[in-house]
Amino acid sequence: MRRIKKNNSNKVILSLIIILILGIIFYGVYYIYSKEVYKKNKVEVILNELKVEINSEVLLNSFIKEIKNGEIINKNVMVDTSKLGKKKIELIIKNKNDEEEKYNFDINVVDTIKPVIECKKEISTYVGSDIDLLKDVKVSDNSLEDIKAVVKGNYDIKKEGEYKLKYEAKDSSNNKEEVDFVLKVVNDPNNRTFTTSKGFNGKVVDGVTYIDGILIANKTYSLPSNYGSGITSETQKAFNQMQADAKALGLNLYLSSGFRSYWTQQTIYNNYVARDGQAAADTYSARAGHSEHQTGLAFDLNTINDSFANTAEGKWVADNCHKYGLILRYPKGKDNVTGYKYESWHLRYIGGELPSKLYNNGDWITLEEYFGIDSKYN
Repeated sequence: MRRIKKNNSNKVILSLIIILILGIIFYGVYYIYSKEVYKKNKVEVILNELKVEINSEVLLNSFIKEIKNGEIINKNVMVDTSKLGKKKIELIIKNKNDEEEKYNFDINVVDTIKPVIECKKEISTYVGSDIDLLKDVKVSDNSLEDIKAVVKGNYDIKKEGEYKLKYEAKDSSNNKEEVDFVLKVVNDPNNRTFTTSKGFNGKVVDGVTYIDGILIANKTYSLPSNYGSGITSETQKAFNQMQADAKALGLNLYLSSGFRSYWTQQTIYNNYVARDGQAAADTYSARAGHSEHQTGLAFDLNTINDSFANTAEGKWVADNCHKYGLILRYPKGKDNVTGYKYESWHLRYIGGELPSKLYNNGDWITLEEYFGIDSKYN
């Protein structure tokens, strides 16, 4: 009986061992199988380039090259790229078991694009002007930063010339753009200075020319159409004194023509052109803007014709007008200098000592000769 019990006990132990071994084998096989199945069904994400330009419009899906064993749920979400640097991205993926998984990765928001400068490639201004070279310059950038351009190069606004300069704009990522432009500094025909051939200083102020302080109006130097409003008080005073002194000598002087506006002169000149032709009219009548009558400093005396020169009044005026600050503006024999025929009746107020110098003991010197200037239409 004891031997039978012992044998049964051994059988039980052996059975348990076999069961245990089989269990271990089964578990091992199941583990390996499960691992292979898991590996085969595991979600795998393959990414594209993870670098993107700031403020670019990109969908989350654009960073994904391939998804294995799953589907992206939020692939059409727009990614915020408004700030530079690393940004965490989260994918929500549905696996083959219809379960949601989360997958995180980082993208890098960068700025590698240069700013854009909109500007003129050539700018012209007058000598001495107060110009703002950045006034019409616009700078834009993909970063949306407020970027200001700066001017690179040297120039002198007080000196005539062409200056080769650059506009430069730089963003916070050190992307730099440069655009070449030319600044032309020229003399303003309406506001400039010059020197005559005889060394006198000339100045044009708002279109009116002065040489050594004397206003000049001839065929070369014109007046703006809105210049002048009447004969000047100094001119009127000079005439009145001369008229009174002439009267005391029994001579009769009177004004036949004084101030003429631009528009009045235009009508007079056009009528002469219609009658005699332009070439002839230019020898005895000024074009609008070139007449001394518009200055308010000139006037015509008595009879406006050649006969005045031979009258007692004409002879006395020719020899004495300089004493009153007046000059015979268009002397005899100076047609090629003044641009006009001899006009014994046309006087011009200058003032000061210059009229006596120009009188030259009866051999009149013209303003053109004295200052060294021309009187020719351009």
